[in-house]
Amino acid sequence: MPDWIAVILLGIIEGITEFLPVSSTGHLLIAERWLGAHSDLFNVVIQCGAVIAVLPLFPERCRQLFFGWRDPRSRDFFLKLSAAFLLTGAGGWLLEKKHFKLPEKILPVALALIIGGVLFVVVERWLRKRELKAEITWIVALLVGAGQLLAAVFPGTSRSGATILLMLGCGIGRPAATEFSFLVGVPTMLAAGGLKIFKALSHAPDAAPENWGLLALCTGVSAVVSFLAVKWLLRYVRTHSFAGFGWYRIAFGALLLGFFLG
Repeated sequence: MPDWIAVILLGIIEGITEFLPVSSTGHLLIAERWLGAHSDLFNVVIQCGAVIAVLPLFPERCRQLFFGWRDPRSRDFFLKLSAAFLLTGAGGWLLEKKHFKLPEKILPVALALIIGGVLFVVVERWLRKRELKAEITWIVALLVGAGQLLAAVFPGTSRSGATILLMLGCGIGRPAATEFSFLVGVPTMLAAGGLKIFKALSHAPDAAPENWGLLALCTGVSAVVSFLAVKWLLRYVRTHSFAGFGWYRIAFGALLLGFFLG
């Protein structure tokens, strides 16, 4: 398969799975077995492209965060986003100091997918006929930070999956939970990505040269696909639950588990 087709397929997979609660790690782990593995720098840059692409989907909220400081509600929302981000950053710094490395094995990814899928199905059934809230409390914001750390430690958990699931468990409505999860994920993933890019460029000068053309192509594809995927999801959650994603996680996790056992 030509390299340019492989990176387009990789960009499509990254763009679809980065924000949907289905674990981009699990999908990329399988995809790279057929499409070829890439450097950490390559994977981080295409992830950042997918992250930045979703910002235009929240124009009003972004305007409030950047220009609405006189509004107490905007300040409150910003501070809660910051608290979740700082909690994740502090935990990530500790993991970095302990030289934590994310395992790249199928078994833990498969188990995390299945467990998360079961929890989505159970929580959505529990939420039936319950009145959901739109307000993000301080406790919820801190739980979101903890959820991001959980996803960082256990591959296959899915950052968006963990944070949305925790907010649903706290009685937060699906649109509000989705928005907060995505917005707090933007600075989190950009900060982590920026650190990895800096380390890759400054501490590995003798590494194999990157193919910047293929990297740019894959980043562009992941950004466009991520924009479309999140735009679809924001409409979907207005009238649907996350149970479908739960069943998908269970099926995909079982497929990975069968692949591992085989």
